[in-house]
Amino acid sequence: MAHRVTLVIGDGTGPELMETTRRVLEATGVKFDFETAEAGIDAMEKYGTPLPDATLESIKRTGCALKGPVTTPVGTGFRSVNVAMRAAFDLYACVRPCKSYAGVRSRYNNIDLVIIRENTEDLYAGIEFEKDKPDTKELVDWIFSKQPKARLRRDCGISVKAISVSGTERIVKYAFDYARQNKRKKVTAVHKSNILKFSDGLFLSVAREVAKSYPDIQFDDRIVDNMCMQLVQRPEEYDMLVLPNLYGDILSDLCAGLVGGLGVAPGANIGNGGVAIFEATHGSAPKYKGLDKVNPTAVILSGMLMLRHLKENAAADKLERAVAKVIADGKSVTYDLKADRNDKSAVGTRAMGDAIIRAMNS
Repeated sequence: MAHRVTLVIGDGTGPELMETTRRVLEATGVKFDFETAEAGIDAMEKYGTPLPDATLESIKRTGCALKGPVTTPVGTGFRSVNVAMRAAFDLYACVRPCKSYAGVRSRYNNIDLVIIRENTEDLYAGIEFEKDKPDTKELVDWIFSKQPKARLRRDCGISVKAISVSGTERIVKYAFDYARQNKRKKVTAVHKSNILKFSDGLFLSVAREVAKSYPDIQFDDRIVDNMCMQLVQRPEEYDMLVLPNLYGDILSDLCAGLVGGLGVAPGANIGNGGVAIFEATHGSAPKYKGLDKVNPTAVILSGMLMLRHLKENAAADKLERAVAKVIADGKSVTYDLKADRNDKSAVGTRAMGDAIIRAMNS
């Protein structure tokens, strides 16, 4: 039976990345029934919204989506489509493996880290109060009524950082269950509880309590700034990290940098409601739109994670081996994977996908 999957084509370079990835996935031999859906700037211009109802309905219907990169305006414009999708389906767990592949330029070798990021609360819940608005002034007055010595200026904007017991329990349990299922050895909780006693402090105390139910998995914790330093100095000491939303966003990019960048960093968003969305963690690179130039590896590896989710493990293994082979060979790769980014032998998005298909069939 074919797997029903929604392909969200994205914007910028998204459509060409998704077309190449679709061909690669079909070449694994797994049967798919793809539904194409839209999101992002192109959808905004067409439908007046960056996330049309038809896209959400398709994902709800199929229960599984592979999403192309989507532009998120900085400072103005619509809020993140990625965040809206996660909220719509309560996709509380963001899984971002960061793994070294021979042939990718990096200062490190043999990195194999998995980042488990809480996806739904913390500062990314979007509870904000804009500077000088009546509600903000009222909130500031209320804060001063409760904490007269609060270090708070009246000309501020406010974002609420809320971390719950229930939200923390389920993300930490997910991390430990993932560790068991994937034969990982250690989970490290990352926080700033030395300063943020009632939010990050709660995250840490709940994580410690959950860890007691998993005596077969090592557990420790690190303050987030120290964690950043240690990842740069000795990443080999860490296996899995579980983090609140904001720190997870930041450190997952840091860990992607350890293995060569976002171009080789896949991602998955998982919930309890039967929906999963897989996506590369890089942006849409609109300046390269239509140039058949950008690296498809992260999107293809996200497809590999999707295959594992669909229990097509043999196909996922075959695909990952083919990607690793093509990158290690260094011939049919995009410019960013060449030793010299100006190497004229670099191939385009489509041709690298073709090379991966040949590697699977060889």
